[in-house]
Amino acid sequence: MRSLIHILFCVATLMLFPIACQAQSRSDQASVPSPIAAETLKTGAEVLLDGDYPIYGGPRCAVVGNHTSLVGNTHLVDTLLARGVNVTKIFCPEHGFRGKAEAGATIKNSTDTRTGLPIISLYGKNKKPTPEQMADVDCVIFDLQDVGCRFYTYISTLHYVMEACAEQGIPCIVLDRPNPNGHYVDGPVLDTALRSFVGMHPVPVVYGLTIGEYAQMINGEQWLKGGIKCQLTVVPMQGYRRDSVYILPVPPSPNLRNAHAIALYPSVCLFEGTNVSVGRGTPWPFEVFTIGIDTIDLRQYSVGNTIDLQPLLQTYRHHCSNPQKPFFLKNNFFDKLAGTTALRRQIEQGLSEPEIRATWEPALSNYKQLRKKYLLYPDIEQ
Repeated sequence: MRSLIHILFCVATLMLFPIACQAQSRSDQASVPSPIAAETLKTGAEVLLDGDYPIYGGPRCAVVGNHTSLVGNTHLVDTLLARGVNVTKIFCPEHGFRGKAEAGATIKNSTDTRTGLPIISLYGKNKKPTPEQMADVDCVIFDLQDVGCRFYTYISTLHYVMEACAEQGIPCIVLDRPNPNGHYVDGPVLDTALRSFVGMHPVPVVYGLTIGEYAQMINGEQWLKGGIKCQLTVVPMQGYRRDSVYILPVPPSPNLRNAHAIALYPSVCLFEGTNVSVGRGTPWPFEVFTIGIDTIDLRQYSVGNTIDLQPLLQTYRHHCSNPQKPFFLKNNFFDKLAGTTALRRQIEQGLSEPEIRATWEPALSNYKQLRKKYLLYPDIEQ
């Protein structure tokens, strides 16, 4: 199987040799895992409704959800209400309850016009439910579609929700969903000195867990404040295969609009910490690079199964000669995304990709062993 390293190396080289790279890119189509049909899989939300879980008979339930929280074509909140579940409020993450807000946009508390339920934002200053917000809650149901990257903030919201539940003694039910990047593990493990909302835990960029498995790891490794544990129930999926691609029924956020963008995201997002545009504001976010007036189209490239550093190395070396516009942004956002200050320094020092990758060990291998304790579904060969 050819790797994403090879494919995105072609993308970087495309700046100088477009015809040769286009020819090479088409040979990588076999590297894409086979798709899994939606009808063969039951999400945790679907399993919850068919099972014997303590959500009926009166407990006041809060739902942590957004536009991805679907049961078939119907929103989970609407489905629960139709089943007689006492849903009292909605908590929503970055991008809002209906998923239309851009990354970083202020999300305000509001009311869901369809159900009349209060919506409390968990993005911005209020990232963690307060005791007052949890006062009328007996159970929290968490259902968000993750994409398997450390800097995708839904897992940070998961952390804070679990922490609030643990502190208030409230059960948390996490409904599992597929990880579209769940078929591999790669990237530097987070240095906890760089902990932020785009990276809270000592895991690699691509961590190879579903969101339910990730919740188990948060609990099991005692990553909640003070080492407390949440009363956690994970509702597993049925028919999920880690080595297959599940085409998400709706985009998980406004700028991840298709499976190709989601697959490129673990590598391309690192450019958000540089002066290179990743296509926000175009019809192809995370599928194009824009450098000045030059646009590099990534949509012709298939994807493999590793984080790539070649575009960063190539682009840095090509553009670092302009002292008026440094390649890495001064706000250190690249370090937060990478989870380490070392990667930026290594690129600046001109280290090769093999030399950089060697520094990710043994932390990456240790993580791969750790993650095995929390798997709910058969593993894949790494």
